[in-house]
Amino acid sequence: MPAADTLWDWNQVIRSEYLEMPGLSLTKPQARRLWGLDQDTCNALIDSMVAAKFLRRTSRDCYVRNDDRSLAS
Repeated sequence: MPAADTLWDWNQVIRSEYLEMPGLSLTKPQARRLWGLDQDTCNALIDSMVAAKFLRRTSRDCYVRNDDRSLAS
């Protein structure tokens, strides 16, 4: 897993992407491919964003912004 500063940087990149594209809906495998992350790093980042209530997981295992209710659960 990358160093803490790298995790912080990736957190900012991913947050920016979700803020710039409000309808963004990704599964964890899609997120790994999009950002070129390994499984452990991607899981840690997404799980921390869910815990912080920035992202939420839909019933289809996609991750969307928590405030984006325009997408089906």
